[in-house]
Amino acid sequence: MEERRPVGRAEPLRHLHERPRKYLEEWLDLPAHVHHYAYRMSNPPVQRGQSRDEFQHLLTCFEVSEANAVVSDKFGYGVRIAANGDRLIIVWEAHTEYYSYQMWHIPDDKTVPLDFGTIAFPDYRFPLSPLGVRINVLDIIIAPELQVTREQIRELIYGPHVYGSRVFEEDISVVTSFTPDEHLRERYLIYSSSPEALLHHVSKVVEGVVTIENYYHLVLLPFQEFSKAVDRAHEFEQRNLRQRAQVTAELSTSTSKTLQDWVSRLTQDFMEVSRFAESMRYQLSASVPYSAIVQATLEAFKERPLPPFLPLSDYVSGRLSGVADGYQQLLRRIDAMQSDFESIISVIRARVDLMLQDQNLALQDQNLRLLSSVDKTTKSQAILQHTVEGLSVIVITYYLSGLGNYLIKAFHELGWIENAVYGTALFVPFALVISIGVIAVGRKIINKRMASKGLQ
Repeated sequence: MEERRPVGRAEPLRHLHERPRKYLEEWLDLPAHVHHYAYRMSNPPVQRGQSRDEFQHLLTCFEVSEANAVVSDKFGYGVRIAANGDRLIIVWEAHTEYYSYQMWHIPDDKTVPLDFGTIAFPDYRFPLSPLGVRINVLDIIIAPELQVTREQIRELIYGPHVYGSRVFEEDISVVTSFTPDEHLRERYLIYSSSPEALLHHVSKVVEGVVTIENYYHLVLLPFQEFSKAVDRAHEFEQRNLRQRAQVTAELSTSTSKTLQDWVSRLTQDFMEVSRFAESMRYQLSASVPYSAIVQATLEAFKERPLPPFLPLSDYVSGRLSGVADGYQQLLRRIDAMQSDFESIISVIRARVDLMLQDQNLALQDQNLRLLSSVDKTTKSQAILQHTVEGLSVIVITYYLSGLGNYLIKAFHELGWIENAVYGTALFVPFALVISIGVIAVGRKIINKRMASKGLQ
């Protein structure tokens, strides 16, 4: 029995004598039964690495040997060969927003017909519950040299309407109904009268089918939320119109309290609309590039009619028609609401600024009048102070002259001065100088004390 070893990352360097691993296309063969699973990640930067770990665990569960496995950052595959020769190929791929598995069962007995439903690989069971929200599950039968009638195809393909096309300018037919069966899988039948052409293109055909299905479903995945968001956007628009009408009618007579209430309410509504916009932008912004990927893949198919069925592009383009444009129109409406709220808030704030300017001007006028009054009072006080100082000089001079007169009279009686009147007259100027000096010294002392106490 083959020795099983743990599966790890592919070695970047190999010995020259060691046989290199096969490319994935070298493992593929016909007929084949394929199950495809795609899951949307809620946190791609984190869950992308987790999905790689999940894939490695899946390889371990299926006992895939390291020699038959390749694992890189965003792509990997492993091959398990059963005892009866049947081949199980497990393909994992991580994309920007989702990751996927393809389970290929290639029977060793090419004569055994394949059927939709459970993969017939021995003891097969998908052992995991993958991360994220399921985007789609496909059940694909690839059969070369299959000769089927219209009635047989309708029995094989579940659903009311069947669509089909020939692709890649070859005799390769792809048929589906785009309708999940009882196991919630969409069935695809891929067949050709030329086994060589089908084998040559089988990888591209399957990759094209899963790309169309994945991105088609990713575009439609948020449609229910989009429908609810349209109603919510309408409610915001009605609220915005009512508030705008009220502000327009009452702005000129509004008070500061009214303006404050308006700004508070409108700011709260603006934040609510902003959160709503970010949520919708996250869910809907990728719809345009996803739609472009679907259309580009359909064009790469180079479809040709497969009577009596309608082409695959008729269904896909019909379902996607207008959806991405509707998403973008909603985002534009939400952006317009944000701009409206911002403009109303700006008008109200401009009104508040004008009121503040008026109040500031009135306060400045009041301050100017107060300063003028203070200036007049100060001048009056200065005049009064100078008057009082002048009177003080006169009074001090008068008292000093009186005291000097007594001394001069005493000196006259002693015979030291001949004329007392002349002596008194000559003393008056000296008394005046002494009075002025006393007043000046007193003012200097008072100013110095006031300066030391911080009062000046």
